[in-house]
Formats: sequence, structure tokens, C-alpha cells
Amino acid sequence: MAEDDLLRALGTELLRAGRLRAASYPGSVLDNSAFRILWRLVERGPSTQRELAEDLQLERSTVTRQVAAALERGLVERYDAPGRGGRLLRPTAAGDDAYLHDGRLRAARMSDALDELGVERAQGLIADLRAFNDALDRT
Repeated sequence: MAEDDLLRALGTELLRAGRLRAASYPGSVLDNSAFRILWRLVERGPSTQRELAEDLQLERSTVTRQVAAALERGLVERYDAPGRGGRLLRPTAAGDDAYLHDGRLRAARMSDALDELGVERAQGLIADLRAFNDALDRT
């Protein structure tokens, strides 16, 4: 396969996988931006808006708008942490509950897909994705 064809095929599959991230799930309580913010805060801990923007690879103005919406809905809260620059964000109890609820909906779909692949292929896929992401990080 020529390099252009390889890149095109890879791009197509990455876009298809990205649709899962942006999909709307029946019964969801969060929009995608709130889910991503809560994913970062629940899974990796409190952070500043600047750190969120970097981790989510979004413009700071976009994160500012999304965080404001999450604050207004009571999903996250700001607090001062001595020794850290800037105020930190963390999920509220309502944010934790909403994230866990929607996370279960998303996990069920991924679990079905992994079951279809089988354990060995699923483990290989995960290893290959990790290696690909590591290679991207190095370039």
C-alpha cells in the first residue's frame, strides 16, 4: 500500500473512531464537552483551565466557555490549592454521578465491540493504539 493510501486509510479509521467520542447516547445526561471535562477531572485529578486546554487539545477560549457551562450546571467547582498556580477545578458530587452514569453508557458500547473482537484481538488493538500514540508523542 502506498504511503498516501496508508495515511488516507488511517485517517478514515481515526475519524470513524472519533465519532464514538462525539456520539450522543440515549439516556445521556451530559453533552460531549461536559463529559470530556469530567473525564479529565475524574480520571486524572483536579486541574487548572490551562491544563484542561492542553490535555483536551482545545483552545483556551473553548475550554473557558465549556467550564463556565459546567460550573453553571453544578458539575464542577473551583477551589484554591496552596502551592498551585491558578484556581483548580474538580468535579462536584453531581458531576461525579453524571460522569459515572454516562461513562457506563459509553463503556457498554465499547464492551460489546471488544467482545465481538475477542480477547486476543482486543488486547492487540489496545497495544497497537498505545504504541501508535507513543510514536505520535515522540514526533
